[in-house]
Amino acid sequence: MNERLGKVPLERALSKLGVASRAQTREWILSGKLLVNGKVVKDPWFPVVPETDQFVVDGKPMTKSAWCTVMMYKPKGIVTTKSDEKGRATVFDLLPAEMKTLHPVGRLDMASTGLLILTNDTRLSDFLTDPTNAIPRTYVVTIEGQLLDAELEQIVNGIMDEGELLKPSKLTLKKASRKESHFLVELTEGKNRELRRIFSFFGHRVRRLKRIAFGPLELGDLEPGTFRPLTESEITALAALCSSGQGALGLRRNRENI
Repeated sequence: MNERLGKVPLERALSKLGVASRAQTREWILSGKLLVNGKVVKDPWFPVVPETDQFVVDGKPMTKSAWCTVMMYKPKGIVTTKSDEKGRATVFDLLPAEMKTLHPVGRLDMASTGLLILTNDTRLSDFLTDPTNAIPRTYVVTIEGQLLDAELEQIVNGIMDEGELLKPSKLTLKKASRKESHFLVELTEGKNRELRRIFSFFGHRVRRLKRIAFGPLELGDLEPGTFRPLTESEITALAALCSSGQGALGLRRNRENI
């Protein structure tokens, strides 16, 4: 497996191990508290291999946390960040202290709800969010008003907005009226506010946006604001999806511990 291991900046190393955030690591580096293979390193960009190099802070070895990936039903009104400069609630307020080192796989904006994956496996998250892998995300979307047939066709063919091509991989109209319309939409890229931008392009505000699936994972009957670890069958499905990518490494380690 070593041929898959690559060097990363020191400030990112401990987040890859799932033991500290990049901000916390940078603080340790600049204050001279972090030792790499027995030596103090004060350069945040110093190249290291997280899986093989040894890290110590104040005499305490920083070792890789046990593999952990959970599925959360993100409710409306909270942000998908570690902390918020405006003091708003974050998804990490919904997690216990021992899970604070997880990171979200992609984001849902504050007004959006639904399935959010959090993990300490950076290879898994990199694989799932890499546009070249085209991992599908499925959303239920409700908009104000009704789109014309020509506008629906234009969305399917893709629109240009702020220099970006916005194009869902699938678009299904479930219900339409002058008051509101309901869609089932699939995306394979995590472009910023993509669905809201698509419908806004034609003058329609998104009233509700809920992600119900991410790759093989489905939200199911999970309640808003709650989370749960992945089931063995979900881990198996993710491992199969990532079998040709680096994200599968952590999944295989986890399955051995089940």
